[in-house]
Amino acid sequence: MAEAAGTTTVKKTALYDLHVQHGGKLVEFAGYWMPVQYRGIIDEHRQVRRSVGVFDVSHMGEFEVRGQGALDFLQRVTINDVSKLAIYQAQYSAICYPDGGIVDDVIVYRWPDHYMLVVNASNIEKDFNWLQQHAAADVALIDKSNDYSLLAVQGRNAQATLQKIASRNLAEIKYYWFASGEIAGVPAFISRTGYTGEDGFEVGCPPPHAEKVWNAIFTAGKEFGIEPIGLGARDTLRLEMKYCLYGNDIDQTTNPLEAGLGWITKLDKGDFISRNVMIKMKAGGIPRKLVGFEIDGKNIARHGYPILKDGAAVGHVTSGTFSPSLEKSIGLGYVASAHSAIGTELSIDIRGRAAKAKIVKTPFYQRPTT
Repeated sequence: MAEAAGTTTVKKTALYDLHVQHGGKLVEFAGYWMPVQYRGIIDEHRQVRRSVGVFDVSHMGEFEVRGQGALDFLQRVTINDVSKLAIYQAQYSAICYPDGGIVDDVIVYRWPDHYMLVVNASNIEKDFNWLQQHAAADVALIDKSNDYSLLAVQGRNAQATLQKIASRNLAEIKYYWFASGEIAGVPAFISRTGYTGEDGFEVGCPPPHAEKVWNAIFTAGKEFGIEPIGLGARDTLRLEMKYCLYGNDIDQTTNPLEAGLGWITKLDKGDFISRNVMIKMKAGGIPRKLVGFEIDGKNIARHGYPILKDGAAVGHVTSGTFSPSLEKSIGLGYVASAHSAIGTELSIDIRGRAAKAKIVKTPFYQRPTT
């Protein structure tokens, strides 16, 4: 909503005041004031790996898809096979342009009488406009983004924390399934999903009740040392798992096959936007691939840095950080397929200086089984 020419109001989630109370360092992100950190990114990261933490992800977008043509529409605009979803099951997918470039990566939820898409915060308007352009008369697309606050409770103690205040038996919700119920007496949907590589849940509830839910979660998790977690640790956690971040690792210039998302690209499900392009690419060979690499020493690879092989550019970095779990520098980047094998030695051009790097197996982090 414009205030004046050239300025835009930055929104606050329903939990804004709590972030301030917890000492959150707030930054503008995707049109919202969001906490980038509280106690510190590395400490918050390790808290999630070790026990349990809570993220405010209310800035994410939610679209309802209703009508007789809802399934056919979603089959056409997403690359995964929506027909395989059972009621109360969720699915990771992507929306693509005709040339294969990625509009956004999304999660599709199948409710008893409709579908829901959860989309990235920075892409809400773009996604909604794109989907509307392709929706037939028998499809109703409704932007419900302002109707949900979304909290992610992540870590090995997430279930034990949330179960204390949940009306449902959370053990019955399998990975990438969800349920409707109550959290602290508040109507909510509870999905076993997340962006950290740990076990956990995402809880969607009406914004007027978000503070009540947040406070109840913190009371329930007190015995586990529960903490609020900011966007900074969310980024390092997802990078350790090689989870793609839209705007860094995937965007309109990349396609799912080169991004390592062939596992969600169902070329045999029938026609969908970009299918023919991807069939041709798969047949002809994928020219570049998104790989994971480690760097010697304390150097950090940043988005856009050139990746070199024997001094010649063969790709570019998309994400990089110091891994708090592995205590080494890691990153993702696109390289020519001829140089994408695990073990390949490369270098990263860090402001004119070549830092040694090696392609490694991903995910970088493997969650302990005990």
